[in-house]
Amino acid sequence: FPHVLVMTATPKPRTLTLSVFGDLDVTVLDELPPGRKPVKTISLSDSLSDKEKLYKIIRDCIKNKNQVYWVCPLVEEGEARPELSSVSIRGEALAKIFDKFKIEIMHGRLSIDEKSKIMKDFAENKINILVSTVVIEVGVDVPNAALIVIEDSGQFGLAQLHQLRGRVGRGEAESMCILLTSQNTTPEGLERVQAMTEISDGFKLAEVDLKQRGPGEICGVRQHGVTEFRTANLIRDYKILNIARKEAEELIERDPDLKSEPLLKAEIMRRLGEALKLAETA
Repeated sequence: FPHVLVMTATPKPRTLTLSVFGDLDVTVLDELPPGRKPVKTISLSDSLSDKEKLYKIIRDCIKNKNQVYWVCPLVEEGEARPELSSVSIRGEALAKIFDKFKIEIMHGRLSIDEKSKIMKDFAENKINILVSTVVIEVGVDVPNAALIVIEDSGQFGLAQLHQLRGRVGRGEAESMCILLTSQNTTPEGLERVQAMTEISDGFKLAEVDLKQRGPGEICGVRQHGVTEFRTANLIRDYKILNIARKEAEELIERDPDLKSEPLLKAEIMRRLGEALKLAETA
């Protein structure tokens, strides 16, 4: 039996799993929970025709007695990035468009009691459209919610988009995730949106994210960017890395202190000495 069990809800690329967690037994749970249905994902622009299509999808969803999440990156207009949408402005706009529906906004600046009351009302189907920041990203389970709209979707990372998409598809109704783009969406943002529309597997999305952002430091605190590797490519060279890992395991088993490989030990300590000290302290 294991003495320590480490769990994560965020899929790790297999190459990083080999590099960082190579000394652990890794079990991958890649099935959907029982009863969970796949979520259809599409992207729409801010054109008039796409807006009309979006509004019809929302009306049809609510007419079928289901509910809607609408996610914005900001709480109020003009914060840091004035071109991005906010829950305050979007909530007011949607209240005019869907004047017969109950709309509420939620964000992290509300008190705990206010957020609890809003989520209780949403869970009891007293709210048709919940306009929110990413505070709903995790820990929210409302089976009746069948549609999530993510505005300025190119601003979010793939892991966050995947988590947000997971807020729907928890009930009996067919569910949908709609990613909204605009002229402000960057080429990298459009790549992430396209990946979301084509891939539902979180592990495959993790590989795409690794390719786009870079892995950062394998043993360190920097979580993205160029690695210290000069020849190996963590995405392309998985098979070679797997062979190297097995060779390293065999070497450590034969010679735990690397007495037979003084140059190798010196290089490891030069590169990873501080990280290894931190691991020993922990």
